Amino acid sequence: MDSGSTLTFGNFVDGRLVAPRVARYIDVFEPATGSAFARCPDSDAGDVDAAVAAGAHAFPAWAALAAAERAALLNSVADRIEARIDEFAAAESRDSGKPVALARSLDIPRAVANLRFFAAAATQFASESHAMGTDAINYTLRQPLGVVACISPWNLPLYLFTWKIAPALAAGNSVVAKPSEITPYTAFLFAQVCIDAGLPAGVLNIVHGNGPGAGQALIEHPAIKALSFTGSTRTGAAIAAIAAPRFRKLSLEMGGKNPTVIFADWEATEANWNTIVRSAFSNQGQICLCGSRLLVERPFYDQFRKTFVEKVRALRVGDPRDPASDLGAVVSRAHFDKVMGHIALARDEGGTILCGGNAVNPAGRCAKGWFIEPTVIEGLDATCRTNQEEIFGPVVTLMPFDGDDEAIALANSTSYGLAASVWTTHLSRAHRVAARLESGIVWINCWMRRDLRTPFGGVRNSGVGREGGFEALRFFTEAKNICVDLHTA
Repeated sequence: MDSGSTLTFGNFVDGRLVAPRVARYIDVFEPATGSAFARCPDSDAGDVDAAVAAGAHAFPAWAALAAAERAALLNSVADRIEARIDEFAAAESRDSGKPVALARSLDIPRAVANLRFFAAAATQFASESHAMGTDAINYTLRQPLGVVACISPWNLPLYLFTWKIAPALAAGNSVVAKPSEITPYTAFLFAQVCIDAGLPAGVLNIVHGNGPGAGQALIEHPAIKALSFTGSTRTGAAIAAIAAPRFRKLSLEMGGKNPTVIFADWEATEANWNTIVRSAFSNQGQICLCGSRLLVERPFYDQFRKTFVEKVRALRVGDPRDPASDLGAVVSRAHFDKVMGHIALARDEGGTILCGGNAVNPAGRCAKGWFIEPTVIEGLDATCRTNQEEIFGPVVTLMPFDGDDEAIALANSTSYGLAASVWTTHLSRAHRVAARLESGIVWINCWMRRDLRTPFGGVRNSGVGREGGFEALRFFTEAKNICVDLHTA
């Protein structure tokens, strides 16, 4: 759909791209330029009703398909995304502000991998059986739920969109998905690919819109059997409050304030330095797994600070289309203001800005974009707001520690518990510290090494439930136990 030079995205309902029921649209901005380039539907409860009805109509036939047939269709979708990878990467960059090179190397390949992985996993997802001596046998059926909702965020738009819909579809559910209204472009392209791949009508429905409108209607819809959400802790808490009286199945992956714990005996190779920097500032720090609190053992602290700041200063902030750009723009003007506000707060709290702290105005087409220097802050107490609140931008703090116990206390000192990384060559220490960290994921001497078979999710204010591998397929199915008396069978 197009309207002059401005792209107009449609909802994807019952196998067709359609305009919203009421002709209301939301401007979609390119963060690198600060200009609107597209518009997406500002859908309402009526649009959600139509999508849920299409999903309910499609569900019985989809659920009845053999897992291998569903897998073949998901692989067909993956093939078509792979064939258009450059187009998808450019769209993801334009929509979110991230470098094109990052979208092409991470976001789009991972979306393809999500589809392929869950297509294969569904064919290996077996029932359990338990004999009760020679008297009876119990077996468990794993049955799809029906119409489920998937709400994905703006930071990794297609990556996390497919992370949710792939297991839901592979397990035999029909889906109503709501991508972020800030970054809807690749979800729109995904709908085109589904049409080309022959995905049955109504199996996947995509409704665009904002949280209070389409999102609220989807969360409250009585026909939705389960909801998978990734986003802020505040929004997750609101969703939980709505879903609880309805006894709706929930998976909530929310915020993080992740610690990177660096012991003095870590192996300070160039590759490890680069990983530490990348773990702090990838995607402008707008990844829920980024390490925003760097905790460094005191004997090594001064040396670490000097080298780390040098490497951060060398990062290039610029046009996402430029292959030389390490960081692009943050996702929106509102988010730019939020991040800059947190930097100002850090100064007010007594923090020292070691590098960064300012807006960037690249020359040329990006002169009015939303760019921020990668920022490193020290001198703050662990309990201050800067070290407690999720900033979700290119901002990290440095804090020294003495010994294992203080490192663990500092790492666990926030209300979050999504991810952590520990850097040490002392293997027994690595295991001891990892076991005591209150975190859903712990990396040792690495970061962002993801095996899709493993459970993913956080504890405390970082979430409820797990995604990934068979955990995701379990979430999107209902277990039914059947017991057969063998004497009467």
